[in-house]
Amino acid sequence: MKEQRITSVEKANAQGETLELLNAVESKLGFIPNLVKVMANTPPVLKAYLSLSELAGEGNFSAAFREKLALVIAEANGCDYCLSAHTAISKMHKIDDSAILAARQAHSHDAKEEAGLAFAKNLTLNRGVVDEDEFQDLLDAGYTQAEALEIVFHVVFNTLTNYVNHIADTKIDFPVAAKL
Repeated sequence: MKEQRITSVEKANAQGETLELLNAVESKLGFIPNLVKVMANTPPVLKAYLSLSELAGEGNFSAAFREKLALVIAEANGCDYCLSAHTAISKMHKIDDSAILAARQAHSHDAKEEAGLAFAKNLTLNRGVVDEDEFQDLLDAGYTQAEALEIVFHVVFNTLTNYVNHIADTKIDFPVAAKL
């Protein structure tokens, strides 16, 4: 197996603020994901990630829809680590395999949800540039301007983790998600 390009910080080797952050993650999740161990090399990056994660939960979207957004964004960015992590987390939110695969392709049985997933996918693939019709399609599906901004937030937040995993070649510590 290929080695990570950025070394994971293990608790045994951490100290000070880094150790405190790792302990907090372990206390909350029961383990420390490899992504977090990679980010622990730079405490401000890890703190930003943890803060963004908390803020993501304060928006209007359900945990299940946030996971579906993470899936479509990870698929668009080609991040195997995040696809695997968010597939596992989606299952904890009772999202079935067919809905997980659909979300990765920006599809849903719910028309409004599908419009949000398509918007997130387009934002990701087009580096934030969407045309008037794409934006209007989102609004016509029932999203508010504020919710459009919330989708932008999720794209930025998830792209951060996708890019960290790309550059680090983070070892996947979840069941590996199937390729589409």
